[in-house]
Amino acid sequence: MPAARTLIDLSHTVAHGLVTYKGLPAPIICDYLSREASRQHYAPGVEFQIGKIEMVANTGTYLDSPFHRYENGKDLSQLELKKLANLPAIKITAQHKQAIDVSCFPRNENLAGKAILVETGWSRNWNTPQYFEGHPFLTEDAAKFLADRGVALVGIDSHNIDDVQNLRRPVHSILLKQEIPIVEHMTNLAALPPKDFALFAVPVKVKGFGTFPVRAFAIL
Repeated sequence: MPAARTLIDLSHTVAHGLVTYKGLPAPIICDYLSREASRQHYAPGVEFQIGKIEMVANTGTYLDSPFHRYENGKDLSQLELKKLANLPAIKITAQHKQAIDVSCFPRNENLAGKAILVETGWSRNWNTPQYFEGHPFLTEDAAKFLADRGVALVGIDSHNIDDVQNLRRPVHSILLKQEIPIVEHMTNLAALPPKDFALFAVPVKVKGFGTFPVRAFAIL
């Protein structure tokens, strides 16, 4: 038998009341049909729970498709699985640096078709007030570099891949224009090696949506 491969979870847990992005509402998670209420519909001893969730798309660890930024861009239902699943991946370590510029990325390595994950360590502040203030982000030149190299996807373990003070949102604009999905609010990137792993970050196939949570994980 082939050797067992290691799965690394790279996603935050979505829970009732979780605030992912300041100013956006937290998810409301509850029963639509409770186990107690369901008993009247089934044989004795049989019960089910049907859950209900109300949330904005930008909740937890999520993926942005081009439609998130561009009206005519591909929405979640139009994304190809080959751009989201089993992607050869590279991790870039950029801790203790807020503006992550082009100097942080390898120039002599073929990045085409690969997922680039940027480890900043900022996920240590998840679910605290500090998470929203002074977070690390990619610069415009870094986004241009990655787009020019033909990467498949870019992920980061921070509050936003853009500097939220820059209302132009150049990183989102550049990457999504080139149909390069973005995964934000990742976690546990320290558990990954620099290379030789595959990334999976597949959202629900929703028409007319640009963003949705993913259960991002890596296979080593």
